[in-house]
Amino acid sequence: MKRHQYGRTPTAPGEYRESSAELARPKEAATLIVVRAGPKPTLLMGKRAASHRFMPNKFVFPGGRLDLIDQRLQVPGELSQPVMDRLRKSTRKAVNDRKLRGLALAAIRETFEETGLIVGRPASRSMNTTHPIWREYFAQGAEPPLEHMDFIARAITPAYRTRRFDTRFFLIHDQFIYSNPEQITDTSGELNELHWLTLSEARQLDLPAVTRWAIDLVEQRIQLAPAEQLRQSAPFVRFAKGQEISIDL
Repeated sequence: MKRHQYGRTPTAPGEYRESSAELARPKEAATLIVVRAGPKPTLLMGKRAASHRFMPNKFVFPGGRLDLIDQRLQVPGELSQPVMDRLRKSTRKAVNDRKLRGLALAAIRETFEETGLIVGRPASRSMNTTHPIWREYFAQGAEPPLEHMDFIARAITPAYRTRRFDTRFFLIHDQFIYSNPEQITDTSGELNELHWLTLSEARQLDLPAVTRWAIDLVEQRIQLAPAEQLRQSAPFVRFAKGQEISIDL
C-alpha cells in the first residue's frame, strides 16, 4: 500500500463531527478536472459559496452528486477499457457499469451546470431528455466524450466530517472543450470566482486537502501522453477506524 497523504492536512473549521453525532453515509459524487494545455497548463476552479455547509469558501474543481438521470442517460460512446477497469476495481461491493459510467456523466453535467463550460464533441445523433440540464447541454449540439475521460482518483470523506462524499475524480483535456473556454459563468450560484489557474496559482488558494492532493496527481499525470495517461493507476483513499487506507487501482 502507498501513502498519498490525503487527510493529513488540517481540516477547516466546521468540518469536524460531534462525537455523539450519527455517522453520515457518504453520497456518490464526481468531479471533473479540465486541463488546458500550454507552457503552464491551467485548471478550471471556482470558490464554493459561503452558504455551503460543506467546505464553504474553499476553491475546488466543478462537480457534485450522482443523479439518477446520469445512470439512465443513453449517449453514444463508452469509457475506455482501462478506465472502466479501474472504476470496477475501486468498488468494494457490486456496482453495475451503468452507475460507473453515470459518474463520468455526472462530472460533465455538474461542470456544465456550475460553470457553463460544455465538455463534449459534436453530436453524432440527436438526443432528447426531460432533464433540464442535460436537455440544455444537448441543445448545444454536443455529446459527452466518454472515451477520452480519465479516472485519476477516488476519495471518501473521513467519518468525522459533517458531510461526506464518495468522490471519483475524472480528468479531460481541452481538445474536448466544446464551448468557448473563456465564457464561463457562475449562474448556478454554487461556484463563484471561476478562473483558469496554473497549478502554482491554484496551490496559493484556500484549498481542501483533497483538492491539493488531486492537483499533485494531475501534475504527475499530464507529463505523459494522453493515451498513456488513460492506462495509469489511480489512488483510492478512505479511512477505517481513524486510519488512512490507500491503495492503487
